[in-house]
Amino acid sequence: MAKYSEEFKIKLVTEYLHGNLGYKLLAKKYNIPSQTPLQDWVRAYKTQGMEGLKQRKVKEAYSIQFKLDTIQFMLHTGASYQETADQFRLNNPSLIHRWMKTFNEQGIEGLNY
Repeated sequence: MAKYSEEFKIKLVTEYLHGNLGYKLLAKKYNIPSQTPLQDWVRAYKTQGMEGLKQRKVKEAYSIQFKLDTIQFMLHTGASYQETADQFRLNNPSLIHRWMKTFNEQGIEGLNY
């Protein structure tokens, strides 16, 4: 089960965008140990809309080509993991980090999982 519900995320993102509290004070108000999740939710909302705040019901399977396109974009543009995740509409920049690490260690064959 997800730690925070979709409704909760929407509530906090809306409050951040339309209210007068910053990340730190909102996190404190709602007893979130760090402001980082709130920052991630706002970023996801800004780049993907409501879709960015939804929990994935099923683990997404990405093609080798999609993973390669993502890695090549990052290598050619110098984009960060977060910028690359935004570009490819991924909620989890650490996924790209894992693909990059696997690619560097095992080549294309390693991306076939």
